[in-house]
Amino acid sequence: MELKKDDFGKDFAWGVSTAAYQIEGAHLKNGKGISIWDDFVGKKGNILNNAHANVSSDFYHNYPQDLALMRAMHIRNYRFSISWSRIFPNGTGAANKAGVDFYSRVIDFCLELEIEPWITLYHWDLPLELEKKGGWANREMVNWFTQYVDFCVRTFGDRVKHWMVMNEPMVFTGAGYFLGVHAPGKKGLNSFLAAVHHAALCQASGGRIIRSIDSKAKIGTTFSCSHVDPLTGDEQDILAAGRINTLLNRVFVEPLLGLGYPVKDLKVLQRLEPFIKNGDEELLSFDMDFIGIQNYTREVVAHSYFTPLLHARIVKASLRNVERTLMNWEIYPESIYKMLLQFSQYENIREIIVTENGSAFPDELQDGLIIDTKRKQYLQDYLQQVLRARNEGINVNGYFVWTFTDNFEWAEGYHPVFGLVHVNFSTQKRIVKSSGHWYSNFLSGLSAH
Repeated sequence: MELKKDDFGKDFAWGVSTAAYQIEGAHLKNGKGISIWDDFVGKKGNILNNAHANVSSDFYHNYPQDLALMRAMHIRNYRFSISWSRIFPNGTGAANKAGVDFYSRVIDFCLELEIEPWITLYHWDLPLELEKKGGWANREMVNWFTQYVDFCVRTFGDRVKHWMVMNEPMVFTGAGYFLGVHAPGKKGLNSFLAAVHHAALCQASGGRIIRSIDSKAKIGTTFSCSHVDPLTGDEQDILAAGRINTLLNRVFVEPLLGLGYPVKDLKVLQRLEPFIKNGDEELLSFDMDFIGIQNYTREVVAHSYFTPLLHARIVKASLRNVERTLMNWEIYPESIYKMLLQFSQYENIREIIVTENGSAFPDELQDGLIIDTKRKQYLQDYLQQVLRARNEGINVNGYFVWTFTDNFEWAEGYHPVFGLVHVNFSTQKRIVKSSGHWYSNFLSGLSAH
């Protein structure tokens, strides 16, 4: 059955998502400070092929043509992030006027083109000066973060009506403070648990700051989520899958909803206790207007005696003989439906927006055209599952493709590309891919084949 935009209703928000560090380039331009990612990519071996995003797709200089192209493709909602270190080079103190002016120009041009800006306040690029003081492992982060949020909302809030406090806190705390594979490259349980608690406090305090400044703003925050299945029907595998589901999908949303940390289902969270102060339970919760979920795949989990703390291991898609993307993620469209279902079962989530979904596949250049049939099929299949959830009464009211243009993909460098628009990183030339043409036609109401 052919998908139609009208199937989702008139008020459904359609858009694309990006992140500042991945697209902006201009990494030291006009007073910008160094972020943890600027620092992390400079250390040999951290990134595939020692790539960096010092230029990337150079949105800093190319934003007028990129936004004009977005408008031409009928995309009317744009989720992007503010680089904290472009606004506050040292994390706190005096604001950098050139950085503030840049985001003002981007927001103003969005509105001129009738594109609604949806701003993510924190998408992983912490100012390095704050990391030197402990970063997310330092409780002082709550004060630094609320000062930053306060400034952004007072500065841009007259024009921005949709805010997301942070992007995927489980990823930036887990990959950055436990596994060490993302910036700032820290490892160890204590730094991870401290970062988790402080990020959880910040997601709620950020929401309160926005609400106190603009009572009419639509406030949300976003979570990475993957549906989790046990490898077998064995009880040990089922229990292991439950622990991984708790870790990946529940640790940040439940405190936000006033439910506290899911300690009962993940015993390692008992070790959060040294970081929790009197009154924190109330400070962890905030009534968001919407929750953003970001789903790409599912995980399959087996019991493991040899994995400390979790006694569970994720069975890689490459070992399961399943179709997968360049990220080695399984293509499993029903995962997005199952995550929408899981999140909808929390009583006090008012609304869900799919703030990221997309795929990395090789692109084929044919006669000046970029053919990416697999990406187009992926988007169609996942959208069918979003529609399925909506038709069953789940309050999902938006869908944002990750991502608009090809860009720097964190530890994977430039190997996997997710864009609807191809970027030649040598010439900065843009070519809309076949998936981008499909999305454009879909949004305009033309045949979506």
